[in-house]
Amino acid sequence: MSSNGNKIELPGSIVIRDLAQMIGKSPIDLIKKLMSNGVMATINQAVDFDTAAIVVGEYGFEAVPEVVEEAAVETGEVPLWRRMIADEKQSELKPRPPVVTILGHVDHGKTSLLDAIRQTDVAAGEAGGITQHIGAYQVEQKGRLITFLDTPGHAAFTQMRARGAQGADVVILVVAADDGVMPQTKEAIAHAKAARVPIIVAMNKVDKSNANPDRVKQQLAEQELVPDDWGGNTMVIPVSAKLKQGIDDLLEGVLLVADNIQINANPAGKVVGTVVEAELDKSKGVVATLLVQNGTLSAGDVVVAGTAHGKLRALSDYKGKPVKKAGPSTPVLVMGLSDVPSAGDLFQVVGSDKEARVIVNDRINTAKEQSQIRKKVSLEDLFANVQAGEAKELNLIVKADVQGSLDPIVSELKKLGEGEIGIKVLYTETGNIGDNDVMLASASHAILIGFNVQADVSARRLAEKEGVDIRLYEIIYRMTEDIEKALKGMLEPVVKEKVIGRAQVLAVFTASKFGRVAGCRVTEGELRRNAKAKLYRGTDIVYEGDMGSLRHEKDDVKEIKQGFECGVGFKSFKDIQVGDQLVCYVLEQS
Repeated sequence: MSSNGNKIELPGSIVIRDLAQMIGKSPIDLIKKLMSNGVMATINQAVDFDTAAIVVGEYGFEAVPEVVEEAAVETGEVPLWRRMIADEKQSELKPRPPVVTILGHVDHGKTSLLDAIRQTDVAAGEAGGITQHIGAYQVEQKGRLITFLDTPGHAAFTQMRARGAQGADVVILVVAADDGVMPQTKEAIAHAKAARVPIIVAMNKVDKSNANPDRVKQQLAEQELVPDDWGGNTMVIPVSAKLKQGIDDLLEGVLLVADNIQINANPAGKVVGTVVEAELDKSKGVVATLLVQNGTLSAGDVVVAGTAHGKLRALSDYKGKPVKKAGPSTPVLVMGLSDVPSAGDLFQVVGSDKEARVIVNDRINTAKEQSQIRKKVSLEDLFANVQAGEAKELNLIVKADVQGSLDPIVSELKKLGEGEIGIKVLYTETGNIGDNDVMLASASHAILIGFNVQADVSARRLAEKEGVDIRLYEIIYRMTEDIEKALKGMLEPVVKEKVIGRAQVLAVFTASKFGRVAGCRVTEGELRRNAKAKLYRGTDIVYEGDMGSLRHEKDDVKEIKQGFECGVGFKSFKDIQVGDQLVCYVLEQS
């Protein structure tokens, strides 16, 4: 924030107290001015640029958007293709065509833009004009190829990342000039930033009478995408997909960005890439679209893709034309796989069918083991993960009930992240926690923080499946306390009781070695000797503690299943009665 004469630079949002200090006025006077303009605000509440500009205008100041210096340091994961070529000799690397994906809010013109780029009419043939499938194809611009992935929004992009894949080198973010930055636009920005993929903004629908490019640029600047003509690093290119205007400029922009990030591959190197889509065709068998990201794929190669494998019988390009080979950044349709791989699975060429089978069997066994020991990325594990080198910082996604809550939360989190372990807030938004938030957290190894909001039922289920930690708070202090402790490795794990079995006491007898023993029948689950037990008499708990002994007939046993009878002894407890109910449980860290 700064002022120059009557001009005053303002950020995208500013707290009333700070605004008053900037212009040397009383916060009370500002609040009165806001009230006279129909805006109710408190001294600690933030207002947006437009509102602040009106208020300072009444004091004779001209508000101009603050130019935000974009961080030069890249954040997020190392792009997949860079990891893929890490072992290749630098001397053998050659430039390859950039792979581009188009993201943006629904109905902002993603499909129409792709349509304008490839000069075909796909949008008109699709239900509601919204993309219904994943495709991949190439276009030529001034003698250079560009590969486009046609994804249905960021869901496919995120699912690919959740599987460890990343097909795109550049993201084109479509923003409608009449509609501006919308919730899905913000989500798309968060996804692209987390994946460390450079963003070019295609400001679409500039031909519409109500288009407002300056407002869109301001909104983009608030999302840290400062347009290059405002002194930032983000190319914002006006286009009209409908009139096919600005398309050449957009493609030129893609090539410029690609040149800056030096997208390379070794055409003669190890053949690896990503599955873009796959399906079972009734006449052809399994057909899959593969994007080659290093090496050269050939007909006859033996390929492993996820847990599918096979010798490729035929290759064809995006036009359906048979080809024998496909180099880096080339999408090809292949046949010959044994099973349908998932979109986002990585594929590789191996030496023989036997080798492929061994790899697939290993992956299936590993997947089974991982499903049993899957561990959440949780606050409790953060410090240990950092110590083990498995994490460098804490990634957070924050949802809150109102914007007025988000600002102080993010401010507090930034203060906490100034220590040894940094905090990166990937995405903030108002509203309940939904499936998209969970998928972003899963793909970015982030923790979801909810403040005065709830997680949707489907989001809770998805979080359980994906191993995402959702933490809900109603008091900011509780949230900052938990995170501060986690950063210092002092956060105690939350321990929950998990009931594993129930039994009814049918008889009580005395054993010389164990004293009084409960003769029980297991009515549900199982009893384990090393587990905990609670003995209920009606609704009262008469004993809670370790299970002292567990016997079936005359044998000591480690466990006993539903339907069997057993004898149970309790440590230092003899007041057992017929009719008591036994609940057996274990303690688990959540």
